[in-house]
Amino acid sequence: MITPVHALEALRAQPCGERALAALAGRDDAWLVGGVVRDALLGRAVRGWDVDIVVEGDPEPVARALGRVVEAHDRFGTFAVVAEDECRYDVVRARRESYAHPGALPAVEPSTLDDDLARRDFTINALALSAEGRLRAVPGAEDDLAARRLRVLHPASFRDDPTRLWRLVRYAVRLGFTPEPETDRLAVEAVAAGALQTVSGDRLGAELRLALREPRPLSALHAAQNLGLVAGLRLDPRLVSDALALLPPGEGEPELLILGALIDDPGWGAELGFTAAERHVLERCARAAPLQPGRPSSVAARLRGEPVEAVAVAGARGDAATARRWLADWRHVALQIDGRDLLAAGVPQGPEIGRRLAALLARRLDGELPADRDAQLRAAVEDAA
Repeated sequence: MITPVHALEALRAQPCGERALAALAGRDDAWLVGGVVRDALLGRAVRGWDVDIVVEGDPEPVARALGRVVEAHDRFGTFAVVAEDECRYDVVRARRESYAHPGALPAVEPSTLDDDLARRDFTINALALSAEGRLRAVPGAEDDLAARRLRVLHPASFRDDPTRLWRLVRYAVRLGFTPEPETDRLAVEAVAAGALQTVSGDRLGAELRLALREPRPLSALHAAQNLGLVAGLRLDPRLVSDALALLPPGEGEPELLILGALIDDPGWGAELGFTAAERHVLERCARAAPLQPGRPSSVAARLRGEPVEAVAVAGARGDAATARRWLADWRHVALQIDGRDLLAAGVPQGPEIGRRLAALLARRLDGELPADRDAQLRAAVEDAA
């Protein structure tokens, strides 16, 4: 753990941090808070440059000074800001929270920085740093950060907001921190008491997605399964690594591939807020049988229409080289003619058109038909005759 002054210097050395500190300069009511402060004090690179700022008073001038406001909620005094260099800021009015019942979304009202820090999940996130290097924290936060310890701020923390159980897992894995005994006991008791059932599937699904985006997603899922946050995952690091290596750059969703490769039940997670398209990818990954080598046309008959994530999983479970050829080359093979050309060549209207085109494409895939349009049309006419 480094000093607040050195943490400030590290933040100022990066464009996103420099912009934030410039917007806060000269103000005694605005503070960097949460993960950006925690990571700076740990000497870690700020992950993703999502910077949280708390203002005791009107947060809008600070938000406008940072960049383009893309979302605003006047009722809660929150502003989402996007600036240059992919910098993202969440600027909020200092507030206190209360929960009508376990798992409910909090009721909020304007308050002080101290109240805002006290509403947070763990002591190591209840930290605030001013542009002048003043550090504010809840009692014990600095000691817990130095000891690499996770501690909730009050005994009802997991009951009030059970999504904090997921955050406990993510921080433990990402930071290498250990829950202190009382926090560990409270987490186990909250799961056993059914705390997760008080939260909507959409909110739990959002936490699962965050775990899948961690630098070590399988470790996060393993810890989550051990705590009882998820079940039914067959954790296989080699399978996931091999499948990710097959996923074409810029295509597919790595998070869906990871999760789909680990489930046996195609209906797993149906209540976790995944869209219909995402559920289809998960189902196809779960059902993906090991891919076997074969003629390109036979491979195409099996894989055409499958999501790229499912192809990658099938290749990782079977023949990776065949999956790689399909993803890189074979799926892009096409004919230079279509049904209108066949009609003009004398092929009768009806299902025969589709059958002829499918047969021609199979020959094209297997190297028996050139790419030349005239040659393909001649083959279609001869086939029709």
